[in-house]
Formats: sequence, structure tokens, C-alpha cells
Amino acid sequence: MKFTKPATSFDDQIKILESRGMTIPDHGRARHYLSHLNYYRIGAYWLPFETNHSTHTFAKGTNFEDVLSLYVFDRELRLLVMDAIERIEVSVRTQWAYHLAHTYGSHAHLNSSIFNCQNEYLNTLAKLAGEIGRSRETFIKHLLTTYDEAMPAIWAVVEIISFGQLSKFYANLKMRHDRNKIAQIYNLDETILISVLHHLNTVRNTSAHHSRLWNRSFTVTMKRPKKDPQILRQSFNPSKDRKIYNTLVMLEYLMEKISPGTHWKQRLFKLFQDHPVVDPKAMGFPDNWKNLPIWQ
Repeated sequence: MKFTKPATSFDDQIKILESRGMTIPDHGRARHYLSHLNYYRIGAYWLPFETNHSTHTFAKGTNFEDVLSLYVFDRELRLLVMDAIERIEVSVRTQWAYHLAHTYGSHAHLNSSIFNCQNEYLNTLAKLAGEIGRSRETFIKHLLTTYDEAMPAIWAVVEIISFGQLSKFYANLKMRHDRNKIAQIYNLDETILISVLHHLNTVRNTSAHHSRLWNRSFTVTMKRPKKDPQILRQSFNPSKDRKIYNTLVMLEYLMEKISPGTHWKQRLFKLFQDHPVVDPKAMGFPDNWKNLPIWQ
């Protein structure tokens, strides 16, 4: 079938929404947001308000302001999640570089013998080399011109390594002892930390590209601890592994390890308080989530 739909003006978009049952009290305000957010982008946030998706009919009482509130909630959730992931990434970078430098020397990342899959190692190393070659950081330029080494020391290159490269370098460490030495900083088993880093890299990339977190189903999920730490095991929602709730549980757990006193969960609570239109169930939250140990 040939696509024949014409482009519609912002005013016509408003008319379409009203014809489908959406209340738009302020046309000027709606036109402003449609002109900056894109009809198809904000359209993902009015789907829960539809009673019939084939006809795009909205439930009685659907208001453009509620749709906008849901959109703003998701944007602010991405910022909150990115704040936590940044702290976690910097922490794991530090622990990875510190352990390998003290165990295998200043250029442990160039020691292929400590990594398991050599093809994976060489591919990740090549990507890191690309990051170094593109870097405009003064300290990288200084180290490259001062020392006769293929790459700067591990404690320097770790500052420009990507989250994905870090995740792969960590998972590919040959010795379980090395992986556990780092994971134990967070009171996690190395198998759990491997999956957490892989998952958080996906969440980070989703957030960095301004995509939805609110009702997304992730294809890359985390392993859940079967025993310890109990606060995690008792707070996860086992039936919703693909939703963002379990991610938020892990972020709150790691934030308390890395940056205690930042009140990260209080900021999450306020986010829900400021946007009562949001249904936490769409994000995998259980009914009693506020009573679970991690949120106390």
C-alpha cells in the first residue's frame, strides 16, 4: 500500500485530537508544545487515555494537560535515572581501574592474558583506542606525548572509557576472583554485577536518546540475586523484569552504597507526587511498593 497521508499543521493536529474526544482548554499552549515536541513523540503518552486504539478514541475526561504531565514525568524520570547511572558508572570505573592497576600493573588493560575471550577483548580494546585517538582531553594528549606507551595508564584511560566498553572489559575478566573483588564493593556477586552493568548501559543509552522509560519493556534485563542482599530480593517485582521498576530498585540500592545522603528515592517520591496522573503499574511497580524495604 502506498503511503498517502498528507502533513498536517499544528492547528489541524489540535482539531484531530479534539475530534477524538480530547479536551484542550488552551489552544495556544497546546500548539506551543506540539510545535516543540512533535505529534508522534507526544502521541506515545496519550495512548493510555485511548479507549479504542483502532479509532484513536479518547476516554471521557481526557485532557491535554494530563498527557503533558505524563510526558514531563517521563522526561524528569530520565534525568533522575541518568543522575544515578552517572554516579554508578564513575564508581565502577574507579574500582575496575584501581583493582587491575594494583593487581596487574599500570597498563593492565593491555595485558591480554587477564581477559577471557580474545576476540571480545581485541574488539573492546580497539574501540577504546578509538576513544583515545578522538579525545581532546589535555591529560590524554600530555600522556601520549610524554610517555612511550601504546596507551596511557589504566587510571587515565578509564576517564574516557564508555559505559559499554567498561561493561565488556569487566565481564571479560578471566579470573572470577577479579570480578568478585570489584563486585564485593557493592555487596553483589560478580554474575549479578555483570548483568546489572549490561542492563544499565541499555537504560543509559535509551535515556540519552530521549526515549521513553515510563512504560518501556526492556529486552536486556538484570539477573536478580537469589539470596543476598536481602533488601534487593525482598524489594524486586519478579513478575515485571522487563519494566523500569526493578531498575529503579537497583539504582536506589547502589546509590545508597555510592552516594548516601543524596535523597535519591525522595526525589522519585516527589516525582510521583508532582504527577498524580502517572500509573506506577505501567512501570512494573507492585501495589505495595512503598512498604518494601528498599523504599523505607
